[in-house]
Amino acid sequence: MIQITDSAKDKIFALRAQEGKTEDHNIRVSVQGGGCSGLMYDLEFDSAINEKDEIFEDKGVKILVDRKSLLYLLGTTLDFSDGLNGKGFQFVNPNASRTCGCGESFAV
Repeated sequence: MIQITDSAKDKIFALRAQEGKTEDHNIRVSVQGGGCSGLMYDLEFDSAINEKDEIFEDKGVKILVDRKSLLYLLGTTLDFSDGLNGKGFQFVNPNASRTCGCGESFAV
């Protein structure tokens, strides 16, 4: 399961409206190789649901995750912060053994 905080939900809805996306555009979360720690998060709007996607819904937001990425993301919470110490989406991932300073990559 992947969860989102209220602040992440609000930002997702705001960005979807700002970019002219419809409610058919869900959030796709995936993991790809790269970054300082070896793995990077990828977050985008996607209106296509693939056969191998797992679909989660939290706070009215559908979250699409491919099966390969799901192994790295189970139990993750997506948060959003716009404070002085950092701005943007943040992944609180219990599977990560370490993260880089910017928080955009991790290792397991």
